[in-house]
Amino acid sequence: MEKIDKNRFQWVGPNAEESEGMARPSVTYWRDAMGRLVKNKVALVCAIIIILLILASLIFPLVSPFEGREQHLTHTNAPLFSTCDQNGQMHIFGTDSLGRDLFTRLWEGGRVSMFIAFAAVICNLIIGVVYGGISGYFGGAVDNVMMRIIEIINGIPYLIVVILLMMILPPGLMTIVVAYATTGWTGMARLVRGQVISLKEQEFVVAAKALGANAPRLILRHLLPNSLSVVIVNLTLSIPNAIFTEAFLSYIGLGVPVPLSSWGMLAQAGSAAMRTYPSQLIIPALCISLTMFSFNLLGDGLRDAFDPRLRR
Repeated sequence: MEKIDKNRFQWVGPNAEESEGMARPSVTYWRDAMGRLVKNKVALVCAIIIILLILASLIFPLVSPFEGREQHLTHTNAPLFSTCDQNGQMHIFGTDSLGRDLFTRLWEGGRVSMFIAFAAVICNLIIGVVYGGISGYFGGAVDNVMMRIIEIINGIPYLIVVILLMMILPPGLMTIVVAYATTGWTGMARLVRGQVISLKEQEFVVAAKALGANAPRLILRHLLPNSLSVVIVNLTLSIPNAIFTEAFLSYIGLGVPVPLSSWGMLAQAGSAAMRTYPSQLIIPALCISLTMFSFNLLGDGLRDAFDPRLRR
């Protein structure tokens, strides 16, 4: 029998060097998520739009030559890009029925709307995360009682809560924030509770318990940080809801008090002159729509970026 030379054969099995090599660079979870977010052009453009709107609301009222509350009854309801001032100053968005510069009032209203939205959402974040974390971690009777409380709060219409608070508290920005935070935190609490329930039986939590970690440390150092990605996405999607709620309350007359302005109040005032001066309604409505649209698309981009199943 002829002996076969081993040189005629080639090894086609796994290569030890290639199998132990790195297929992609090692990155942390947050860095990988931010990298995917940057590659999402739509979310990136929406983030830039949101930043520009916030900066405009902060800067333009300070550099504008007009005061948002200053009335000039000699040139009311001026059209866009009109020059009605004695010094030749231009009203970019015209004036309202009292001769106030709408460009200045628009960005002052944006500042008020943004403040109410962010303040209310931060309150919802703090209350919802703490409440949901405690409910999900302890479970049992504690969880049942805390969830029944949330169901009772959800059963009360939000508008009734706002009307009651407006009757008890003095009208103002903080009243709207308190009214929204009174009922708005329940969704965040349910979300965090579900995340904590799914994480508390994981190996790293069991190991922390074995090492003697108490309940506050487990919740604050292990459970909540691992739920942070879901919380951030929900937080981003809650901001446009708060902006729309403020605009709705201002539109029906339950918003910020006069002489403060918000996008909802500008839209309500513009609706009265919609047939003759449609720009007074269209401009604040566009700002509300653009802000809500940008936050929603940014929230969708964050949800995709934080989802590890989409990692390539």
